[in-house]
Amino acid sequence: MSSDFYQSSILPYAAIIIKICRAYTNCQEDFEDYYQEVCLQIWRSRERFQGQSEWSTYIYRLSLNVCLTLLKRNKRKQFVSDYIPELSEDSGAFADESLNELYKAIRQLSEVDRAVILLYLEEKSYQDIAEIIGTNPNNIGVRISRIKERLKKILDGKVN
Repeated sequence: MSSDFYQSSILPYAAIIIKICRAYTNCQEDFEDYYQEVCLQIWRSRERFQGQSEWSTYIYRLSLNVCLTLLKRNKRKQFVSDYIPELSEDSGAFADESLNELYKAIRQLSEVDRAVILLYLEEKSYQDIAEIIGTNPNNIGVRISRIKERLKKILDGKVN
């Protein structure tokens, strides 16, 4: 990967990639692996980008797909080894503790719900969210409402 490509095509969207990777990992080591793999896949697939959507939308979709693929791969490894990683106290990515709690709650959502709420928090339109996760835009509003209710219960300690 050239430094120019990273500087011009990945670095401006690093915050997006970091948020998505953070939502799908439980420790710093996994986060770094996911981030590196997302960047590698962006570089490898750069010539397949056809410009039918914004580059940022392409980054979102690719980041989500890479994270979901790695998550499934890791789940298989966990099943075999019966190892469940715990979130350590020092693995939070944010100085603000409330953000760490929010991301901890988001990690308890299903894989698709995590993607939807991350895109919602990025202020993406329902149309963009539907396009990125491959669903109907009419369902996004209802889904976001349900996710917010679930997050509130998790943060209030009513759901484990």
